[in-house]
Amino acid sequence: MALNWIFRGGVPAPHRKNTAEAETSVIDVPEKVIIPMVQHIGAPCTPIVKQGDTVKVGQKIGDSEAYVSAPVHSSVSGTVTKIEPMLFAGGNKVMSVEITTDGRQEVYEGVLPPEIRNRDDFLKAIRDSGLVGLGGAGFPTHVKLNPPKDKTIDCLIINGAECEPYITSDYREMIENPSGIIEGIRIVLDYLNIPKAIVGIENNKPKAINLLKQLAEGDKRISVQSLRSRYPQGAEKTLIYSLTGRKVPSGKLPADVGCIVLNVNTVSFIAYYVKTGMPLVQKRVTVDGPVVNRPQNVMVPIGTSLQALFDFCGGFKSTPYKVLMGGPMMGIAQYSLETSVIKNTNAILAFDKKEGDLPSESACIRCGRCVEACPMNLLPLELNRLVLANRTDELDRYHILDCIECGSCSYACPSKRHLVQSIRIGKDAVRRLQANKN
Repeated sequence: MALNWIFRGGVPAPHRKNTAEAETSVIDVPEKVIIPMVQHIGAPCTPIVKQGDTVKVGQKIGDSEAYVSAPVHSSVSGTVTKIEPMLFAGGNKVMSVEITTDGRQEVYEGVLPPEIRNRDDFLKAIRDSGLVGLGGAGFPTHVKLNPPKDKTIDCLIINGAECEPYITSDYREMIENPSGIIEGIRIVLDYLNIPKAIVGIENNKPKAINLLKQLAEGDKRISVQSLRSRYPQGAEKTLIYSLTGRKVPSGKLPADVGCIVLNVNTVSFIAYYVKTGMPLVQKRVTVDGPVVNRPQNVMVPIGTSLQALFDFCGGFKSTPYKVLMGGPMMGIAQYSLETSVIKNTNAILAFDKKEGDLPSESACIRCGRCVEACPMNLLPLELNRLVLANRTDELDRYHILDCIECGSCSYACPSKRHLVQSIRIGKDAVRRLQANKN
């Protein structure tokens, strides 16, 4: 099916898909894992185990009564050795459970395929699985699959764009488990009574496009579309527009235009969980960057330290200058290699000073390139100016909360202005201002 809509803005970020054709490796069970109780957008979990407890793979170790939350499960078998705030990928400390492994990887007795008879059973099963969006955002999937009753959903969008440089974890899922992706799509369509699904994949992945087209053939509900390779093609709002022509209004969600968006790994996990009952306890992670000895995709237990992951990949050619969790456009710089892989970790990248150093800013020359690059039709230069002037009360008028923090503006800026960093600060200030007013 031909592509009919092209989103405005974006940038031609280099692909650098160095690990695209490397089959996924499986890491050895680490000596210990540290599993944070916050691995999703929403309420944090409370540990339901105590120090000294023996746990097994798939056993629930944290949960919350809040609706917007997702339980956390043990990725290993072993003994709980610590329960305390520990360093998180975001640089702060969050309540975490440390488990010293026994190497046996015994599966918890309660891991059984869920009984699903209807929509409510399906949504409960998704929550019980601990599933969150595996494309990076980490929004609890059972909430996304249950939009308000006044929203009519007629299109399931499957995100296979994977537009960030370096990252190939989604691509390997499409190559290694395409049948699981199609099966997961069909399960979601059936239980939620959604009439159609569209899989969007950037055209730099022809092998994945052909595989999924072949498997979807014969099911008129599912189409696979080739997308132009332009960052940020995989962002929810740009993806919806590219595949359907629908524009998600400012401050609204995909459900407001009749869509639900899921990542390819998210739907393949749904198929896996329905078959096995094993909750989300492992993640495929792209390990790459100029100083990594053996870049590859690795399947790792959640809670594995970044140090253990890099060691499995042969360590470093030289001391890394910067380590990112995520891609080079939206990733978060890591303070320590003792932080853990979490549910929505899709890449760990290590850079030398040449690649990782943040360029110095110079004065804005008002060329407008940041405005041209913004896929959300914002004015990044004005947002930057208002944030630096502490004029928080004016930021909402410029729709700062619509920013998806894709980094296109910073990438396009010839003056190397730190636009995304300032916008993140501004968004936080606006949210705090709104909270105080309420």
